[in-house]
Amino acid sequence: MVQLLGPNDRLLRVLEDQHPDVEVLVRSNEVTLTGSPESVSAARALVEELIAMTRDGYDIAPRDIERSALHLSRGEGPRPSEVLGEPILSSRGRTIRPKTQGQKEYVDAIDLNTIVFGLGPAGTGKTYLAMAKAVQALQRKEVNRIILTRPAVEAGERLGFLPGTLIDKIDPYLRPLYDALNEMMDPEIVPRLMASGTIEVAPLAYMRGRTLNDSFVVLDEAQNTTPEQIKMFLTRLGFGTKMVVTGDATQIDLPHGASGLRVVMRVLSDIDDIHFSRLTSEDVVRHSLVGRIVDAYAAYDEQRGSA
Repeated sequence: MVQLLGPNDRLLRVLEDQHPDVEVLVRSNEVTLTGSPESVSAARALVEELIAMTRDGYDIAPRDIERSALHLSRGEGPRPSEVLGEPILSSRGRTIRPKTQGQKEYVDAIDLNTIVFGLGPAGTGKTYLAMAKAVQALQRKEVNRIILTRPAVEAGERLGFLPGTLIDKIDPYLRPLYDALNEMMDPEIVPRLMASGTIEVAPLAYMRGRTLNDSFVVLDEAQNTTPEQIKMFLTRLGFGTKMVVTGDATQIDLPHGASGLRVVMRVLSDIDDIHFSRLTSEDVVRHSLVGRIVDAYAAYDEQRGSA
């Protein structure tokens, strides 16, 4: 019951906010709902899902209750406890798992297809979940190595000449990938795996001329690739390899020219064993404001385009 209600009944208040016309009374280990039959039925379904998540060891957050209530109101797809209850990876006391229906479909697509494109706005977990699946595949010995790459394109800023060696110069572009790796694995193990070549983090230019066998390859920020670059990357595919390409077509930082991600969405959309997973603002798992910011900018871009 403590897990279900949260510290200082924080989760109970979120539950009441989702069904304001239902009175929720908690005594000992019993929850009593009072209200109209339809409202009580909806609130009961939500409570039952939260109980199922708690029994599965899921650490419920306020945002999970809001997503679950929204999902149940639509009455489609698997139950929230089925979406949120399937772990991908457990590391350092944290369990990584999909948090939305869109994320679950994305993760399932990675299992079922050789090449998957994760498309969506910031905060939807595109790269994070792809890297979690990569670490999972390595731990299960489904692949022999992980290769993480992204184009070295500045996000609207001029960074100038960076000091140090070549590795020092490209490190700032690859830092988000290092950060995610250190969250998913023991930070002491990661340098050893990188030194042995089991994990490789490199800019996209380093992929040219290679054939990648028995690998899990993640290309991040693909919206900043040129059509030639993304074609070069995809044709590195070797035997026993799985590729995940992530990007957001609304955040292109290329100084000029077409985005390779937009081109590939048209060219490869009908090829078997290539899947396009489209995440939306409803799949944002950062602060709830991020989803609203994404929606506001989408509305602004649509209005500007029609003007």
